[in-house]
Parts: sequence; C-alpha cells; structure tokens
Amino acid sequence: MANAGAVIREGVHVLRPANARTHLVHELLRWVRAAGFKGVPEPLGLEPDGRERLVYIPGDVPVPPFPAWIQTDRALGSIAELLAGFHQAAQGFDAEPAAWSREMADPFPGKVICHNDVCPENVVFRDGIAVALLDFDFVAPGRHLYDLAGVANMCIPLDTEQDAAVWGWGPVDPIRRLRVVADGYGLPPGRQELVDVIEQRMSSGNDFVRQRMERGERAFAEMWERMGGGARHERRTAWFRVNRDRFIDALG
Repeated sequence: MANAGAVIREGVHVLRPANARTHLVHELLRWVRAAGFKGVPEPLGLEPDGRERLVYIPGDVPVPPFPAWIQTDRALGSIAELLAGFHQAAQGFDAEPAAWSREMADPFPGKVICHNDVCPENVVFRDGIAVALLDFDFVAPGRHLYDLAGVANMCIPLDTEQDAAVWGWGPVDPIRRLRVVADGYGLPPGRQELVDVIEQRMSSGNDFVRQRMERGERAFAEMWERMGGGARHERRTAWFRVNRDRFIDALG
C-alpha cells in the first residue's frame, strides 16, 4: 500500500520507488539468486530519478477480494515452501544491523533473513503455485518462525470468519490450515512454538498499521477502517486465544 500507484511495468521491467535500503536489498536479491533461488526479482539497478528497476516476473498476483484459487491448501503450502527456500538461499548474507529496516522486523534476535511482509499480494503464482516473492522493503534478520507466522496470519488467514470475509476469503478451516503452513515450510517436531510467535506477530502487525496511520498515511487509515479498526484486532486476538489449544493440537 505504501507504493500504491507508484509501481509500473515497462515492457519486461518493473519500476518502483526506491529507499535508503534499496542498495542493500539488491545485494540480497543477487545473493539468493546466485545461490540458485530464482523466486525473487532480478535487480537491474537504480534510475536517475531514484526508482529501482527490476525484471518483471510473469504470473498472477491475487488482490482482494481474493479469488478461489489462492484459498486452496495447495496454494497455501506452496507459499510456505517458497519462504523456506528463500530463508535457505539467504544464509550467509550479512550486513550491518543498522542497515536493515526495523519497521516490521522481529523484535527478538535472530539470524535468518526474513521477508517480513509475505501476504498474498506480495507473491507471484503460476497455475495456483507460488513461484516468487515481491516487495522486500521490510526485509531484516529475525527468527524463521516470525516470518512464517506472518504467512499464517495473512495467508490462512488467522481471523474470525466475519472479518476474513471482508477481504473475500470464503469459509476455510484455519486450524487445519496452520498445519498446512507448518508442513509446507518443513517445520520439524516441536513446532508448537509457532503458536506463541503468531500471537507476537499479531500484536506487532497491529502496531505497524497504527504507526503508519499516526504518520498521516491515508492508505493505511482507509485499510484500518475497512478492517474494522481496533475492534477487529480485539476480536482476532480473543478468537485466537480461545482456539489456542486446537492450533497446538493441529501442529502435532
């Protein structure tokens, strides 16, 4: 949303606003591509006007109201699998801690390079399978579970049926779909810790939107209202806590 209306396609390229960390992001993208992971854009550099130029990735990117094909277990599991591939490929990449964005970063220490904003709108699909991640503006080191918790929150989604329907999600079984996320990522036994991290991620995600609103960013204020404001966040966290034991059981 921060770049709404400012991202354009120019033939086989994409131009989008750059920021102070774009050089670092381009280094990361080149690193993971050199490691054999092609599920990220290929960076070409910066334009004289300050925009970044990337190679366009063919495919489908879902937006609300979300179509039926993004709501399948097959699509969901493929997002988690793609994220696991990115985490693996990013191993060994290093940068000064101060160089990373902390806006959506894991508040706890971690060494995994996390995307931090994996939602359906930031994933490219082909034939219902996730093939690439987009928008690395919030990338930063953290715990792998923190990044995976973001996938769970946004792509299952972890929400009341009433609130999920606002974005076009049909009735789904979020309890069972959490296991789809864990299996897709390849989490080993003892993965119940993911439930704790999901609660942390819900809270930090809410704080992020509030901070953007306080800065006067209209797109975030409109989203906040459409989502149901603070009442929606309270419903969501209460619903998740009531079902906490069911989520733990689903993880096995």
